[in-house]
Amino acid sequence: MSAHLSILYETIEFGEIFKYSFLGILFIIAVGLFFYDRYQKEHSLWRNYPIIAHGRNLLEALGVYLRQYFYAMDREELPFNRAMRSWIYRAAKNVENVIGFGSTRDLRPIGTVIFVDAPFPPLGQTMVLPKEMIIGPECRIPYKTSSLFNISAMSYGALSKEAVQALSRGAAKAGCWLNTGEGGISPYHLEGGADLIAQIGTAKYGYRDKEGNLDEDHLKQAAAYDQVKMFEIKLSQGAKPGKGGILPAVKVTPEVAKIRGIEPYKESVSPNRHVDIANVSQLLDKIQYIREVTGKPVGFKIVLGNYDWLDELFMEIVRRGFGAAPDFITLDSKDGGSGAAPMSLMDYVGLTIKESLPVLVNKLVEYDLRKRIKVIASGKLVTPGEVAWALCIGADFINSARGFMFSLGCIQALRCHLNTCPTGITSHQKRFRYGLIPENKADRVYHYAKNMVQEVGIICHSCGVEEPRELRRHHARQVTENGLSVLLSELYPVPAVKHFLT
Repeated sequence: MSAHLSILYETIEFGEIFKYSFLGILFIIAVGLFFYDRYQKEHSLWRNYPIIAHGRNLLEALGVYLRQYFYAMDREELPFNRAMRSWIYRAAKNVENVIGFGSTRDLRPIGTVIFVDAPFPPLGQTMVLPKEMIIGPECRIPYKTSSLFNISAMSYGALSKEAVQALSRGAAKAGCWLNTGEGGISPYHLEGGADLIAQIGTAKYGYRDKEGNLDEDHLKQAAAYDQVKMFEIKLSQGAKPGKGGILPAVKVTPEVAKIRGIEPYKESVSPNRHVDIANVSQLLDKIQYIREVTGKPVGFKIVLGNYDWLDELFMEIVRRGFGAAPDFITLDSKDGGSGAAPMSLMDYVGLTIKESLPVLVNKLVEYDLRKRIKVIASGKLVTPGEVAWALCIGADFINSARGFMFSLGCIQALRCHLNTCPTGITSHQKRFRYGLIPENKADRVYHYAKNMVQEVGIICHSCGVEEPRELRRHHARQVTENGLSVLLSELYPVPAVKHFLT
C-alpha cells in the first residue's frame, strides 16, 4: 500500500514540476519576445503593443483560409465563389445538382446572363449532345473530336505527377483533350491515353535544341505520338499577358528539369515572347512550318489587349490564301490564374473573355475566316451557364484549367506557387502528394467533364437547339445599366463579311 502511495506522490510531484517548468519557459519566452518587439525597428505595432500585436498577424494569416468557410456569402468570393466551387465539387463527385426553393443567384447586376427558353422545345429528350467536329481539315492528319469541354494548359512541374496522371486518365475516360502546358510532354501526360494538345511556349521546353531554338527533330518525336493531336503556340496566357511562364526553383525537380531541358532547382522563367516571332508574318510562317513538319493542326493561344493587330493578321491570311490560316485560336481571359504571376499583371493587364470573345469572333466573320479557324475559349468558364454563354458568342470549344483543379480537390488555398498545396495538386512534396490518389481523382475529372456537357445540353435543349454549337447570340440576354436585359445579338451584332477569302 505504501509503495503505491509513494508512486502516486512521485507522479504528482513530477506533474507539478513539469507544469511549473513549462510555465517558466513560457514566461521566459514572453519576456524575451516583449523586449524584442519593443526595440525592433521594422514593425510599429510590435513596438507599441509588444506580444499582443502578433495576434493581428495570426488572424491575418488565418483569415485567408477561414473567410470562405465562416464569413463569405455563397456568391461574393473571388476568384471563385462558394456556389461555383460547390457546383464543381458535386459534379465531380457525380452527386445530383438539384436545388429547391429557388436560386441564390442575383439576377440584377449589370452583365448577368439569362438564357432565352424556347416556347416549344424538342420532345422526347432532356438534353442535347455535341457532334463531331474536324479541326485542320487540310492537314495531313486532321483532328476529329466530339469533345466540347476540355482541360486547359497545365504543365508537369506546375502540377504534381499525381495530378497530371489523374487528369490524363480522366480525360481519356471523358473523351476530352488535355493540353500539356508549356513544360513539354511528360510520361504522365501520355500514360492515361488521352488526346493531347502539345503546347509550345516561349522557352520551347521539350522542343528546343541546346541553344534554345525550336528543333525539328523534337517536333517530329512529339508528332510521332498518336495521342498528340494538335500543336499550340503559346503567345500569352491569362494570368500574365506580356510575361513568360514562371516555375519557382523549388518546383524544378530533376525530372521536371530533364523534360524541359533545363537545370534543376533553378527558377524557370520563359521569355516574354517568342524570339523568332516578332510580327504576324513570322507567326504565320511558324504555324506553317510546324504544320508541315508534324502534319497536324497548329494554332496559337493569346490574351487580347490591343486587338487592332487582328486586322493585320487576318488581312495577311486573306492575302496569302486559305491554307495560311491557323487551324484554331485559343482565346484566354485576363482573369486566368493557374500559373504564378505578378499581381500587377493579374489585376490590370489584358481583356476578360466577356469582352474579347465577341471581338475575335466578329473579326473572323468580317474576314470570312469563321469556318476556317476554330475558336477555343478559356478563362473562368467553369459552370454550365458560362460555357453556354461562350457557345452563344461563337466559341467552338471551351477549355478550363482551374475547373479541373477543383475536380481534383483544390480548396482555393492560393498556394499554387509555393510548393505547399495542401491537396497535393501543385506540390512536389511527398507529404502533400500522398493525399492525391490518381485512380480516385481520375473518376472525378471524368464526372466533372461529363456532367458539364450534360448540363450545357440541358440549357441548349431548353433554348430549342439540337446541338450545343447551334446556340446563337439571340439565345441569351444580358442585364444592362437600366436594369433591363437585352439580347446578346443586340449588344454584339454579327457583322457582314467584308473581305472574302480566296
